[in-house]
Amino acid sequence: MPANAPTPSQTRTKHAALARPAVGEFSRHELAILGAPCGKIKELVTRLLPLLAPALSVGYVDADHAAGDEAAEGGAGGASPIMQAGASAELTDKITFRRVDQRRELDSFAQKELLAHQSLVLVNGNHFRARQQIIILDPAKPLEKKLDRLTDVQLILLSEGVRELPAYLLAHFAEKGQIPTLLLDDTEAVAAFIREWWQLHRPPLRGLVLAGGRSQRMLTDKGRLAYHGQEQRAYAAQLLAAVCSNVHVSCRPDQVAELPAGLQALPDRFLELGPLGGILSALQTDPNAAWLVVACDLPLLTEATLRHLAGHRNAAKVATAFQSPENEFPEPLITIWEPRSYGVLLRFLSLGYSCPRKALINSDIELLAAPDPRELRNVNTPDEAEQVRRELGQPTGK
Repeated sequence: MPANAPTPSQTRTKHAALARPAVGEFSRHELAILGAPCGKIKELVTRLLPLLAPALSVGYVDADHAAGDEAAEGGAGGASPIMQAGASAELTDKITFRRVDQRRELDSFAQKELLAHQSLVLVNGNHFRARQQIIILDPAKPLEKKLDRLTDVQLILLSEGVRELPAYLLAHFAEKGQIPTLLLDDTEAVAAFIREWWQLHRPPLRGLVLAGGRSQRMLTDKGRLAYHGQEQRAYAAQLLAAVCSNVHVSCRPDQVAELPAGLQALPDRFLELGPLGGILSALQTDPNAAWLVVACDLPLLTEATLRHLAGHRNAAKVATAFQSPENEFPEPLITIWEPRSYGVLLRFLSLGYSCPRKALINSDIELLAAPDPRELRNVNTPDEAEQVRRELGQPTGK
């Protein structure tokens, strides 16, 4: 080895070691439907949507080859006069929905970006792939030449007159075991299966205590105050451990060494952003988990309230939060932030906003009434801390 050659520990790496979200071709929860003519696939989705949409925001992905053929022959190909005249994008407010036409390439990154607000994406598998699949057994569209697309089949639907799998599918699924099978026309059963499948794939819930603030109004570290016989950051972590797995304490890098034994530090990676920095740091650490975030300055908070929040979690939304007892706005610092909130928060940050509440107000969230609104009281000053100690029947002046 040359004298000036880098050691293995100094070897340059091209990319940062980031955990990547477990997103498929279009979405975290996606199902390609294939094995039947396109019209039959679209008809199935049309039947399913009224049964899925109340609980899930559902996107659908398809292709329009007829429009492409028309454009190739010199026609408009479905483009509006504005797009034909040279616009690269056209946003139209249809009042009951919004439509955006773009000329940008639909690469794999753009696909995820355009459908980021959907909790479920159904895909016409005749044209596009998805990480998991539903197949239809239809003699008009055999799957023998599309076995490479059947990577993780979740459900088999039998068309009218079809009652068994062909030999080539039996061989293909030999190592997978039994795959659930339903009749294509049984819309209720198919919708129920998809809803159950979605719940089974719901992200796990982890806990985060926000304890990295400067505590300027308290004049001492709020996380180190004791209201329940231990530091508040340890007490909050103990509450979270009852409803979450793998609880972390968000803190500044200079606070890590002073954390009490047994607490798992998560140093801020997004610095000088206040609470948003801690939330983003958690989502970057594990972008495939939901994070139940609790500020360390909530000494009246109880396990019962956290169980209520976790028990009413709506993982199909960006977040589940309590309504503030003071106004109609959500409380961002006792909130379950779902994995797709990561992109939402980064988008607000890119626009110059570091307020988690603003992101909640302008997003699709589940907003709950707190069982006891008094538990959401933030304690930020020495006088407020003394008042809480009196309410808890504890000695004051400490």
